[in-house]
Amino acid sequence: MNTAQNQGAPVVRPLTDADVPTAVDTLARAFADYPYTRHVIAADDHEERVRRFQELCLTRIGMVYGRVWVAEGGRAVAVWAVPGRDPSPAFAELGPVLGELSGDRAAASAAADAAVAPYRPQEPGWFLETVGTAPEAQGRGLGSAVLAPGLREAERAGHPAFLETSSEANVLFYERLGFKVTAAVQLPDSGPRTWCMRRSPR
Repeated sequence: MNTAQNQGAPVVRPLTDADVPTAVDTLARAFADYPYTRHVIAADDHEERVRRFQELCLTRIGMVYGRVWVAEGGRAVAVWAVPGRDPSPAFAELGPVLGELSGDRAAASAAADAAVAPYRPQEPGWFLETVGTAPEAQGRGLGSAVLAPGLREAERAGHPAFLETSSEANVLFYERLGFKVTAAVQLPDSGPRTWCMRRSPR
């Protein structure tokens, strides 16, 4: 379903198989120098490791257990986990692969996950697994647009939405979308500060 709200607004639609290569490329580039991924994924061949990580998140988690929307054929993409569809089997299967991608940062990755875990939601809700806009497409409202369908779906179902970010600039962006900070966690091992955020249904 196309969801352009007015003339000139970005057209956002569910991801198709044809969008996957562009969407993976978008996420890989968006997270190439992100503080959290720098902390938990090895520096050796870092960009390719991030690409593979994002590809798994998109194709094995979001496309199977969640909902994914794109704009401009994948130059902006948002991947959500949704209530009632438990991705635990996929995470269990992917555990060794994700460990390999972390490389010599595996211990830091485990410590970061343990530090944030107590602040993760215990109630049903939509969780933003990953979102990104291609660097050359930023500043045109694609990020907000590609998030909008998930936020509407969560609200329609009466569910909150949750996310985690390790960028203070992102905190301000998400606050404009109605999210509020629920925790600010300083990750161990000189990791970045990570904010947990929640958006209540209106």
